[in-house]
Amino acid sequence: MPDIVKLLVSARKSAGLTQEQLSELTGIARPNIARLESGKYPPNIVSLERIAKALGKELVITLK
Repeated sequence: MPDIVKLLVSARKSAGLTQEQLSELTGIARPNIARLESGKYPPNIVSLERIAKALGKELVITLK
């Protein structure tokens, strides 16, 4: 599982949200959130921004 996916799952759980609740907050279908969290669906920038906002986080991208 990619690091970004681990961070997303951890942040969602820390916020006490289910995938369904995150879906409602982001407008991203719950099956797509499940695919993203399982690593079967690569996250895109728009989805990452929506999820970060819903979780009260800031999306920061760094190239190394």
